Amino acid sequence: MSTQGLAFHGQHHVQNKVWTDVDAYTQTHGHPPTAPNYQILLDTLRNSRDRGLPDIATAPVVAKMYAMQCKAKNVQHALEIGTLGGYTSIWLATENPKLQVTSIEINEEHRVIAQENLEHAGVADRVTIRLGAALEVIPELAKDIAAGKKPKLGFVYIDADKPNNWNYMDRVIALCEPGAIIYVDNIVRGGGILDPENQEARTQGARQVVEMAGKDERVDSVVLQFVGEKGHDGMLMAVVR
Repeated sequence: MSTQGLAFHGQHHVQNKVWTDVDAYTQTHGHPPTAPNYQILLDTLRNSRDRGLPDIATAPVVAKMYAMQCKAKNVQHALEIGTLGGYTSIWLATENPKLQVTSIEINEEHRVIAQENLEHAGVADRVTIRLGAALEVIPELAKDIAAGKKPKLGFVYIDADKPNNWNYMDRVIALCEPGAIIYVDNIVRGGGILDPENQEARTQGARQVVEMAGKDERVDSVVLQFVGEKGHDGMLMAVVR
């Protein structure tokens, strides 16, 4: 595994040997142990696991893709909703030395562990964790952006409570610069998004954001499904017009 066995063992991760081996092979070449942030990222997963955080960090190949997109677009300010252990934020910040990251986390215990990981990674000066419910924190961030204290958002990653997927996306669009990329994670849910009998709240949240984003003239959107060491899932990608 590309995580060195430190993640993705939970019952909800449907493992497939070929998918996992492909991730391991490609990551070994695309992000080898000689990469400057290689050990830091493993340390982040290890500390998060040892401190009892849920085994739901972003897959390494996906987190690196996000970091590379920030690099390609020269993003100055990224927003993450759902910090957990700070793994994705550390990918973004270590791959983009000039990037500011704002991360919103509602759970104080998660925030404490994530802060430890950020400090260990040496990026605590550029990644700010805001504690609280995202629907309450986003208006505060909007004030900072309007006042010029923070740049407009060039990248947004939404990976929190799934029933609020659309509520979060709807509110952050106005904080984005034209061309900004927004990702909403865990949309495909192993194909569950198609199952009419699946009325579980997280699946309903996935359907809602797909349908609402498709109608919204402020963005252009597409859903990307993927397989890998975390199983079969996918994300909605939107570009702000």
